[in-house]
Amino acid sequence: MTPTLTALLCLGLSVGVRTQVQAGESVPRCVSGKPSLLTPQGPVVALGQNLTLQCRSDVGYERYALFKEGEQDLLQRPGRQPQAGLSQADFPRGLVIRSDGGRYRCYGGHNLSSEWSAPSDPLDILVAGWLRDTPSLSVQPGPTVASGENVTLLCQSSTWRHTFLLSKEGAAHPPLRLRSKFQGGQYRAEFSLSPVTAAHGGTYRCYSSLSTSPYLLSQPSDPLELLVSGGPENQLLPPVESGPQTGLKSYLNVLIGVSAAFIVLLLLLLFLLIRCRHSRRRKSGAADPEPKNRGLQSSFSPAADAQDQNLCEEKRRVALGADAAVNNTQPAEGVQLDHQSGEPPAEPSVYATTRIH
Repeated sequence: MTPTLTALLCLGLSVGVRTQVQAGESVPRCVSGKPSLLTPQGPVVALGQNLTLQCRSDVGYERYALFKEGEQDLLQRPGRQPQAGLSQADFPRGLVIRSDGGRYRCYGGHNLSSEWSAPSDPLDILVAGWLRDTPSLSVQPGPTVASGENVTLLCQSSTWRHTFLLSKEGAAHPPLRLRSKFQGGQYRAEFSLSPVTAAHGGTYRCYSSLSTSPYLLSQPSDPLELLVSGGPENQLLPPVESGPQTGLKSYLNVLIGVSAAFIVLLLLLLFLLIRCRHSRRRKSGAADPEPKNRGLQSSFSPAADAQDQNLCEEKRRVALGADAAVNNTQPAEGVQLDHQSGEPPAEPSVYATTRIH
């Protein structure tokens, strides 16, 4: 900004503020760093809604002043620090009435100086609901469009209005204004958003106003939500990310996959090992009885083996003697033996005692 322009701004500020100061006070001079003026409710407010204007700066002003065009009062408030490096003053306006509509500016200053800063950028407060008509809002080609397409928002009313305004919900910028045109029995205005981008997506409303009271608006139209999707090339394929973060994600995905495969393989090997051990135990259990018998046989002493051999020899001799006795007792021919009257001969019995060590 040139020194001449700065001097003119300071002169205009001094003249504007001079009408607000009391008699005997000196004309304030300019200090550097203009504040900013905003409202949490947005530039369009409804009748009966609470309204608060906020003047803030990072210069660290200790007082602020609010000025509305067309009024003589200069409303002042002390500054506060909501956060480090920022000072702010709130100007509550209470419930919105017709006279709240207009253009506002604010100034910043220090306690030990009568100087004021340059004015903030103007803030227009628009009061909706003062006019009784309700315009309609439509979109061409439709509420869902692809990025890069040509989009037109049409605001129209059957009642004559000088201006139509298009407002986006949550937007910091003021509403768009267009003069109305009479066409097809309707007063209308076409707001072009071509080519549309993702930033155009959101909820829109339109209003109408008269040239004699530009800050007093009609009832809002029904809300219209505009959805902006990706371009045609992005609808078939997902967007491809690039950069260090993408490489790290790919590496982590590969690492997770390899780890999972290793764990599954380890569990499979463990299962096979356990199954193999169970199979071996079942086979050894089936073969155990035979080794046990061999163990019992091997537990016999040599003395027991000798006794068994002697017992066998004794039995063989007894058997041979018995056969001889039978042969000697055979009757002669023609002689019958009375087997019923006699007792059968007693067979010799031999008992042997074996000792198991």
